[in-house]
Amino acid sequence: MSTAAATSITTDILSGNPVKKELVSYLKELKNSCGTLSREQIALILGQWFHPLHYFPTFLSRLISVTPNIETQTFISRILWEELGEGDPQRAHEKIYKQTMSDGGFTLQEIAEASPHAATQELVAGYETSSTSYLDGLGFLYGTEVVDLPMVSTIGELMRRSTGQRNLPWVNIHVAQEPGHVESSNETLKPSFTAEEQRQIVENAERMWRLWIDFFKSIGKELQH
Repeated sequence: MSTAAATSITTDILSGNPVKKELVSYLKELKNSCGTLSREQIALILGQWFHPLHYFPTFLSRLISVTPNIETQTFISRILWEELGEGDPQRAHEKIYKQTMSDGGFTLQEIAEASPHAATQELVAGYETSSTSYLDGLGFLYGTEVVDLPMVSTIGELMRRSTGQRNLPWVNIHVAQEPGHVESSNETLKPSFTAEEQRQIVENAERMWRLWIDFFKSIGKELQH
């Protein structure tokens, strides 16, 4: 099988995956409900979101360490470089997230010190365990990047409706960088993979999407209380 054919099969399966579609559909529902949520409910969402956001650079670092070729390491490191601020710690995504939420009137205690739900803990643990395996990690990486912008857009809409802010630096930096992140994650799938290796990548992308679905559903149940 040629490299091009292998890549086409893997990305085609992932792009039309029903689990991915389920997650995107759930995000649309949450986004449509933004106007009915209280400030306290939005703070709950923002606080749970902080945990996977905080862990993501560690996931990328661990994945680089188990990646067997320089080419793929390079594409992953490009994402990591931007996540950590491109050499400026003040531009790291976590820093910008905290500042954006603080500017919106949310306290750091609400955002960075919120206790994680069980589903949040399982989501972060999924990233941790996947980053011990090259193929598992590629599934999690690709799965994350292709749904990241819809997730960030949903969080941004929550902020806009809650605070009236129109300019959200944390959303802005994702809009600017996410196309490159998706391109880089696509590049990681260009090496030739066997059918079994492709299956492993796809299964782990699906596992990641299910963990995010559980994450949002857990939040949804909490919001109904």
